[in-house]
Amino acid sequence: MYRISELADLVGLSRTALLYYEKQGLIQGKRLENSYRVYSDKDVQRVRLIQKLQAGGLTLKECKACLNAKVDRELLQNRLQQLDEEIAHKQQSRQLLAALLGEGDLKAWHESVDKIAPDAHLEWLIKQGFSEKEALHLKWLSKDMNEHDRYMADFMRVFETLDRWGPGSEEETLRALSSVKTSPKTLLEIGCGKGIATTVLAKHTDAAITALDNEPSALNRLNERAAELGFSDRITTVNASMTELPFSPESFELIWAEGCAYIMGVENALKQWRKVLKNDGVLVLSDLVWLTETPSEETEIFWLREYPDIDTIAQREAQAKAGGYEVLESFTLAPEAWENYFKPLEERVNALKADMPESAALKDIQTELNIYNRYLNEFSYQVFVLKKKDLLGK
Repeated sequence: MYRISELADLVGLSRTALLYYEKQGLIQGKRLENSYRVYSDKDVQRVRLIQKLQAGGLTLKECKACLNAKVDRELLQNRLQQLDEEIAHKQQSRQLLAALLGEGDLKAWHESVDKIAPDAHLEWLIKQGFSEKEALHLKWLSKDMNEHDRYMADFMRVFETLDRWGPGSEEETLRALSSVKTSPKTLLEIGCGKGIATTVLAKHTDAAITALDNEPSALNRLNERAAELGFSDRITTVNASMTELPFSPESFELIWAEGCAYIMGVENALKQWRKVLKNDGVLVLSDLVWLTETPSEETEIFWLREYPDIDTIAQREAQAKAGGYEVLESFTLAPEAWENYFKPLEERVNALKADMPESAALKDIQTELNIYNRYLNEFSYQVFVLKKKDLLGK
C-alpha cells in the first residue's frame, strides 16, 4: 500500500493531480483508521496506463472511457487525424526555422507574407540587414538569407560595368515624351538608375529634373554623365525611397518611371506617386505585361515566380483609370529596346562564368536570359502615358 506522496513519487505526478484523478473516479484510495489515504498496486498500474493513453493525445475523460469499456475506434481515428494535422503544422514550423537558419528555400514564404502584411514585412526585412531596394524587390532575395550578402555582391559585380539596368532605348523614351503634349518645367524621374533616360529627357526638355534612386553608386554615375553633357545645373539627384517620396504634394508636372514601378507594385505606385503630381500632370511608367493569353508553361512559371503581379495591358490600363488617370498613350517596347539591355548583360555573364562558376546570382541571371532569348514574343514592357484627373473623373 502507498500513501499519496509515495504514489506521486512512483508515477511522477503531483499530489493535487492524483486527488483530481480520484475525484474523476480513475483511482480509488482507502482511508485508514489514522485518516491516511493509501493506494494499491492496482492504482499505480491504472495511473501508468492512463499516462500511456494520454501520450496518444486522449483527454482524461476519454482515458476513463477507454478503461471502463471497449476502445472507441472512432474516437481514436479522430485523435489520429488531429495528431497528423498537428505534425504537419509542426513540420511546416520546422521547415521555416530551418530556412531562416539557411537550410531551405524562403522565397515562397516571403511572397506569402508580403501579400498579407507588406509594410510589416518590409520593416522586418530591413531590420534583418537588407537594403530597402532588396527588401522591396523579393526577386533579389537569395534562397538562403544567411548567404544574401554574397548573392548581392555577385549580382552587383555583374551589373557594375553596365549602364543600362533594364530594357529601353532613346527612341522609346522620345516616343513617350512626344505623347506628353506639354512642356513641363518640373520633372521627377523615379528609379533613374545611372541616368540613361535622364540625359535624354534633359536634352529634349527645358525642365528642372529631379532624379531619384536609392542606389548611391547609380546616382554617382548619373552625376558624372550630367557633368560630361553639361546638364549639372538642371539635374538634381536624390538618394531616397520611391515608396516615401520626400516632396510636397503637387510638386511636379511630369513624373517619369521606366521599368521600376513593379518594385513597389503598380497599383501602389499609381496611388502614391499621384500625390506629388500636379493637377493635369502626366505620369509615364512602364511595366512588364503579357503579350499573349496563352504563354508557354515555362515562361508562365518563370514570371509568376519572379514577378507574380505581371498582368495584361488591358488590366494595367483599367488600374490606371480606376486610380484617377486618363490613358493618353500605351505602347509596347520594341525588340531592339530589349536587346539594348540583355545583349550586353549576356556578354557580361559569359565573361564572368569562369570566375564565378558556383554563383547563385549568376545562375539566376542566366536563367532569365534564357527566357528572354526563347520567349520574348510572349511578354514585354508596356509604356503607359497617364494624365492625372481628379477622382470624380473631371
